[in-house]
Amino acid sequence: MKSIKIILTTLLLLFSFQTSLFSEIRFVDFKYILNESKAGKGAQISLKKELDNGIKSLKNKEKAIQDEEKKIIQQKKLVEPEEYKKQVPELRKKVSSLQSQRNKLLDNIAKKRSKARTTLLKTLNPIIKDYMQEKNIRLVLDKKSILLADEKLNITKEITDLLNKKLKSIQLN
Repeated sequence: MKSIKIILTTLLLLFSFQTSLFSEIRFVDFKYILNESKAGKGAQISLKKELDNGIKSLKNKEKAIQDEEKKIIQQKKLVEPEEYKKQVPELRKKVSSLQSQRNKLLDNIAKKRSKARTTLLKTLNPIIKDYMQEKNIRLVLDKKSILLADEKLNITKEITDLLNKKLKSIQLN
């Protein structure tokens, strides 16, 4: 009888400790916050528009280079060999320039995306800290690190709302 009381008491203590421990843990879906907050969504739309415009411009230049290449190939037999030899390196320079412009565009977009993410996370960290203090939370995990959890522990919506109030948009330039 005495051993049953000890076992029951131990189980009760473990259960109460476990319950209080889980009440101090929450998780957040950072990917959702980065993609769906007002500032994050606005930055993504702006970056996508800039990338689309840049790619459209590059495609127009590429088409012009292809047309020039066709013209040079058609004139190969009509033009002096020296003249042909001059035109081919010029065409190669244009192709090389186009490739460097494409790389520059992609690097620029990647830098802006990284800057936007950093700005968002710098604003997000104090918001989460304040929320943790207010709600007596001891640990906040990223959703992608969790295998399975109760949705009641998800504070993504609350954090997104707080972020939307604090950060309306992100300056990308």
